[in-house]
Amino acid sequence: MTYWHALLLAIVEGITEFLPVSSTGHMIIASALLGVTPTPFFKLYLVIIQLGAILSVFAVYWRRFFQSIDFYLKLLAAFLPIIIVGLLLKKHIDALLESVTTVALMLLLGGIVLLFIDRWFPQEEPNRGGHPVTNPGWKEAFVIGLFQCLAVVPGVSRSAATIIGGLTQKLTRQAAAEFAFFLAMPTMAAAAVKDLYDYYKDARAQGADLGHLFTAEQVKQLVLGNVVAFVVALLAIRLFVGFVAKYGFRAFGIYRIIAGGLLLLLIGLHMNLQLL
Repeated sequence: MTYWHALLLAIVEGITEFLPVSSTGHMIIASALLGVTPTPFFKLYLVIIQLGAILSVFAVYWRRFFQSIDFYLKLLAAFLPIIIVGLLLKKHIDALLESVTTVALMLLLGGIVLLFIDRWFPQEEPNRGGHPVTNPGWKEAFVIGLFQCLAVVPGVSRSAATIIGGLTQKLTRQAAAEFAFFLAMPTMAAAAVKDLYDYYKDARAQGADLGHLFTAEQVKQLVLGNVVAFVVALLAIRLFVGFVAKYGFRAFGIYRIIAGGLLLLLIGLHMNLQLL
């Protein structure tokens, strides 16, 4: 992987991490288009740069993290389901991460769902107690966590799944999006720690020590990726919240359908060329 690859992938991560379009799916697509060899370090890089992106959530909403312990307990309730599913299905999830076809199908299907989300959950509809819900309770948080588990399939989009989960619990669009941002922090941090530990374990099995896990060039690429992902995600969050509160999710549905359809077409053409 070159610095150019690292830069482009960090930009893709920053733009897509909090949009309902699947950041993992887009990085898989970008990696395939760039022709990057999926080495162990490259796979780890795709996970580690998510840390830069999720730090942008703290930068934007830092006051929310100092309000009360209740905030963290609700995040924990939402976070528990993905921990259980991730541990049980780790091998199957890793296998799916290399499937561009799965990404294309999920982009297409998810796009169709997003086309109708605004109709299914109109914001003018009375919510809990006849008022808009801007803060989920314990039950709502846990249900949103269950929806997040759908995102173990690449292309589904963790952001889309959790936002839809929030809407089913009568949250406003903005509140659902913001809770999805907050939930990304423990989820992505746990994924990064787990993948880093697995990387370390494999390196130790091959005789490497802690001081030689990464080359100097790899360290620079990780720093570059996290900084770029942080800055780009910061801009994406600010733009997305205002956009979705005003216009809803239809535009993202159209984008996903076009992207998924084009990707399936390219996969089909590639398969046909191989048969010739």
